[in-house]
This record gives sequence, C-alpha cells and structure tokens, in this order.
Amino acid sequence: MQVKAEKILPYSADRRGKSEQVRDMFDSIAPAYDFMNRAMTLGVDRIWRRRAVRAVKACAPSKVLDIATGTGDVAIAVARALPQVSVLGIDLSEGMISIGRRKVQQAGLSGRVELKQGDSLAIDLPDNSVDAITVAYGVRNFEHLLDGYAEMIRVLRPGGTLCVLELSTPRGRLTYPLYRLYTRHIIPALGRLVSRDVRAYSYLPESIAAVPQGDDMCSLIRTAGACSAVAHPMTFGACTLYIARK
Repeated sequence: MQVKAEKILPYSADRRGKSEQVRDMFDSIAPAYDFMNRAMTLGVDRIWRRRAVRAVKACAPSKVLDIATGTGDVAIAVARALPQVSVLGIDLSEGMISIGRRKVQQAGLSGRVELKQGDSLAIDLPDNSVDAITVAYGVRNFEHLLDGYAEMIRVLRPGGTLCVLELSTPRGRLTYPLYRLYTRHIIPALGRLVSRDVRAYSYLPESIAAVPQGDDMCSLIRTAGACSAVAHPMTFGACTLYIARK
C-alpha cells in the first residue's frame, strides 16, 4: 500500500531513498529550523503543541516516546508538563538532535529527556514498552507511512495513546486560497532567505498536500493496528491532531 506522500521527495533528482534525503535535508536546515517553525505558523505551533501535551497528560504515562523529535520541542514540553515522565526522542537527523540536546540541557531536563538518532521505521525498543507516543510534523516525511505506524503500535502498550500532530490543508472557501498563497509562495521565499537549502521549504507544502488527512489518516492508523483513531482539526484545518489508542 503506497501513500501519495511517500512519492514526494525533498530532492526529486536524487536517486537515494526518501529516508536518506529527509535526514540530509533536516541536517541542512537544522540551524534555521526553530526560527522557521515560529515564523511559518506565526507562533500558533505552541498552541497546537500544548493541545497534544494535554492529550498525553490525560493518559497518565510514565514512559513517552517522541518520534521525529527534531530539536526536541515536544519532548521538552511533555517532560515539563508531566514531572513523573521519562521521555525518549528519536530522529534521523543528528543535526537536529544536537540542537535538541542543548535545549534539553538548558531546560534542566537531562535526567528525564534523552534524544538519540534512530529510525522511526525500525524503532529500537521492545514490544509494548511505552505508555504514549507523540509525533509532531513528522509522519509526512516517512518513506513508508503504514510501516511507521505499525512500528509505533508495536512498541505502544495495550491501552496506550498515540498523538500525531500533522500539518493539513484548510478546505474553506476563504481560507484555502490564502493558505495556498502562503504555503506555495511566502514560505518558500522566507526559507530561501534564512536557509541554505532552497528546496526544503518548497518540499514542505508539497508534502502537506500529499499526506493523508482527516478520515483517511485515521483509517491508515487503524489499519496499522490501532483500535481507535480520531481527528481533531485546529486553526481552520491548518493542523490536525490525531489521537489513537492501542
């Protein structure tokens, strides 16, 4: 089963697989990543992240896995909100993780948050070993999305919670044209100013448009083995929080 987003590559002329391209892309943009996240979302990403953290908090976990952790924003937010929790964050990009480790240390959370390089399609953890899993803006970058979800379900304990934050496309008659203008023209232009990788911020809107959304994403998560999955659109549909349980 191939998902359309799997065919969207950061560097279309590159013959390597998507995972390798994504790793190199994020290594390249790591110094500008946090600034671009705030700028692209006008700071609203903090609101989206808080809602995901509340969903994790509701299941009272002790061990949380943050997939595609990037520079560690979600891992840090979860650890701050739940003092009893230990968080492991994994990501393909060592460039992103190195920035995240500095942020973890500055936050005084080195004893409870560990960030390490790892493959989301082959998670180095036993079956049924974590209470909750978070993924923020990462699943559209997976080379094999269904396999990625199946791995998450494998390591999640029975009754555990999966929270997926992913950018999505507003469908309103007024919001869609504005969103398309912003993502197709303004974001790539801003990306060219602050990042040396001019392709990365053109890949972004292409991958958002191609990733499954709403009921389609929920169906994919259930196919991977979740017993339930619900979509919660936010900010006119520009981002969606998917909450699933094993």
